[in-house]
Amino acid sequence: MMGMPRGGRLFLATCLCSLFVLVLYFQSITKPEPPLKSGSRPAKSRRSPLQTLYKGDQQVQLSAAQKSLQGRRELLEQACLSHTRKRRVLSPEDLKHLIVDDKHSLIYCYVPKVACTNWKRVLMVLTSDGRYTDPLAIPANEAHVAGNLRTLSEFSVAEINQRLRSYLKFIFVREPFERIVSAYRNKFTRSYNTAFHKRYGTKIIQRYRTDPEPDALEKGNDVTFREFVQYLVDPRTQREEPFNEHWERVHSLCHPCLIHYDVVGKYETLEPDAQAVLRLASVEGTVQFPTSGKSTRTDGNMAARFFKHISPFYQKKLFNLYRMDFMLFNYSTPDYLRTR
Repeated sequence: MMGMPRGGRLFLATCLCSLFVLVLYFQSITKPEPPLKSGSRPAKSRRSPLQTLYKGDQQVQLSAAQKSLQGRRELLEQACLSHTRKRRVLSPEDLKHLIVDDKHSLIYCYVPKVACTNWKRVLMVLTSDGRYTDPLAIPANEAHVAGNLRTLSEFSVAEINQRLRSYLKFIFVREPFERIVSAYRNKFTRSYNTAFHKRYGTKIIQRYRTDPEPDALEKGNDVTFREFVQYLVDPRTQREEPFNEHWERVHSLCHPCLIHYDVVGKYETLEPDAQAVLRLASVEGTVQFPTSGKSTRTDGNMAARFFKHISPFYQKKLFNLYRMDFMLFNYSTPDYLRTR
């Protein structure tokens, strides 16, 4: 090396330095990190949820749940490799749905119509230092107030990267068409959702209904499911503005091919999956995930009844629009779908 020209030595030194940085980077994204230094959040001697998941001594208690969660993680990673070509840098806008619990080293990406109200209630209990103790005592509208919970977009770049590497990141997903029907039922068939009727209903009726009544144009409170589907698949819709979060695709809300989620819970197995997350965070004795008492919950049979009156043409367009969510989260094409 001493016999090399000065320029050659500099080039070699630069290459070695770059290689070292790359090694450090790949170590940081593949291994759980120790807790943040004192001052960033309360110091803890306990094992973090991320360490419990990947190196934990709870394999006996969590074996069935963890095997299912591990399988979903692997399927998601494989689907991302198969179906995504370009990677990009995350922006603060991309991180607005990621709620941070510094106390328990958790990051949760909330997806509307996938039990997100109850998850926000649980996180309010966990982060409130005793102000809240019962999730169901928190009004639903209070759970959605901006500022009650911190999102990852509020932190500096260094703080964001540290948390992404060392916190347990989890997401809950749902069969895409059931989620769409649930969003329609909640936002367009409930009399109290006048803001949605005015904001979206009037536009939908004006655009897709032949000879609408003046009252419908003014109130927007009787949008049909067929009109809602037309609105979703119309190319003009997303050109004018982003989808509302209640029907935005999960991969666009939570970026599962850019963020490595450690736990992928499903609405279809909500209670055991939620219990597994709380156990990983060592808070299962502190807070219980609220069980649903709804008897009219949107399921596959109800979704089939709604799609019965949607033409194959629009069914195919809608499936193509949500295809990535079906593939990434391993949901089968619904039996009732007629795309030919």
